[in-house]
Amino acid sequence: MLFLATFTSTSGAAAAAKAAAPEFCGPGSAIRFDRSVFPKKPKIDNDWFPLKPGMQYTTTGTVKTATETTVRTVVHTVTGLTKVVDGVKTLVMWDRDYSDGELVESELAFFAQTRKGDVWLFGEYPEEFENGKFVGAPSTFIHGLDKAQAGIAMKAKPRINAPHYVQAYAPEVDFLDCGDVLKKHQQVRVPTGHYKDVLVIDEYNPLEPASAGHQRKFYSEGIGLVRVTAVGGVERETMDLVKIKKLSDDKLREINRQALKIDKHGYTVSKNVYAKTPRAEVSTPEDDD
Repeated sequence: MLFLATFTSTSGAAAAAKAAAPEFCGPGSAIRFDRSVFPKKPKIDNDWFPLKPGMQYTTTGTVKTATETTVRTVVHTVTGLTKVVDGVKTLVMWDRDYSDGELVESELAFFAQTRKGDVWLFGEYPEEFENGKFVGAPSTFIHGLDKAQAGIAMKAKPRINAPHYVQAYAPEVDFLDCGDVLKKHQQVRVPTGHYKDVLVIDEYNPLEPASAGHQRKFYSEGIGLVRVTAVGGVERETMDLVKIKKLSDDKLREINRQALKIDKHGYTVSKNVYAKTPRAEVSTPEDDD
């Protein structure tokens, strides 16, 4: 785990430590984590990746292999919960993933934004289901535990031809996502609208073989993710944003209750990782600007 603090010292030891930081996604991609750049009040208003509690986004599409095609639907809900990870107060996202109408994954993910606007992913707790029954959460990772490191989910100012960047790294679960700003000012038409200033991010895992392919994610300013496509790989996924909903206060309270139940369950499921984190909490007025 690499914690690179903002020391004023320019000692040879500090310089050597910085130079030795691994570049998992190529030159210039070393993770530069510094908890001091995150505000005490969690707020994510990045133009391309806004996360406002009570907002819910539904994406639907297909996953095609050589032998079958399945319908996939993911319901992304920004909860009203926070969770402290390695001293940083994060916002909690709850994703429910359905394959042909059946729940296959229910995931809590933890995000925080720096004062300059970069959004970081601090970990994931994905519960897996088969035939409607819970079967475990083997892909759980949390920044600071088991060598896992937070990464940048979205830059404040994405630039084409900039170094690729690490979105998160968790070697114990073979997780490494890299991002590359591929295109800007694109147009995309999906069921929720015609978006005319779209940012395209190419995502890939260099630990996987070339047959795994890449994902292309399309982001609209002020909305967030509006489309997902695949390039190469044996499994081709295409997803479009089909619904945007602002939850009522009562519905958000119910979402919070359900997400807290999942958070509590994680302490019995992942005793060596998730159980080492503070419990998620409902956001208080002090958390809001």
